[in-house]
Amino acid sequence: MSGVTRVDRPAAPPLPSADVAAPPADVAAPPADVAAPPAGVDGAPVVGDGAPAGEHRPADPGAPAGWPEGYQYPVVEQDRLTRFVVRLYARAPRWAVPLAAVGCVGLGMAYALVSDPTRSAPDAAPTCLLKLTTGLDCPGCGGTRALWYLLHADLPAAARHHLLFVFSVPFVAYLFVAWAGKQAFGWRLPELRLSPRVLGGFLAVWFAFSVLRNLPWAPFTWFYV
Repeated sequence: MSGVTRVDRPAAPPLPSADVAAPPADVAAPPADVAAPPAGVDGAPVVGDGAPAGEHRPADPGAPAGWPEGYQYPVVEQDRLTRFVVRLYARAPRWAVPLAAVGCVGLGMAYALVSDPTRSAPDAAPTCLLKLTTGLDCPGCGGTRALWYLLHADLPAAARHHLLFVFSVPFVAYLFVAWAGKQAFGWRLPELRLSPRVLGGFLAVWFAFSVLRNLPWAPFTWFYV
C-alpha cells in the first residue's frame, strides 16, 4: 500500500537452552578462598567419618555405647623402644626368637646345676621372702631343687621337693618344642589345647597343694621343704 511506511520489529531475545539452567538469583556463589571438599580414591567426596559419600565405615566394636557411627580410636604413636623392638623382630630370622628362648631355659638349668641348691648350709637364711618371714612354703618353694634332681635323673627326690613342678614339666616341654619347632622349622606337631577349665583346675590344685604341704601332720609333712 502506497503512503504506508514499513517499520521493522526489534529482534526477539534468544531462548535459553533446555540443558542449561540459570542459577537462582538468591543463591550466592561460594567464596574464592573456600576449599573444595576432599575426594576419596575414586574421586568421590569424603564424609565426616572418612568414608566416601554414600558409604559409612562400621563403628569400632570397642567403642563405648552411644558413640557416633564411624568412630575410630586415634592411632597412638609408638615410643622409641617399641619401634626398636618391632624393627628388630621384623628383621630377625625366624629362628632367632626360639633360639633366645632356648638360651633362657639353658641359663636357668645352668644356674640350678652350678648353685646346687641341695647343699645349702643348715643355718642359711631361706631365699624365699614368705618362708623367711613366716616359715611357710610358698607355691614355688622347692622348684629349683626339684629341677636339680630332675637334671640328675632323681625323680623321687624331685617329686618330694615339688610334686606339681615335676608333673607339669612334660606338658611345658612339649608346648615349648611344638612352638619352637613351628617358628624355626615349620613343624606341624599335634597341638596340645588347654581349655580355661583345665587351666583353672590346675591352678586350684596348685593352691590346695601349697596349703596342704604346710600342714604339720603326716603325710603332708613329706612335701614340706
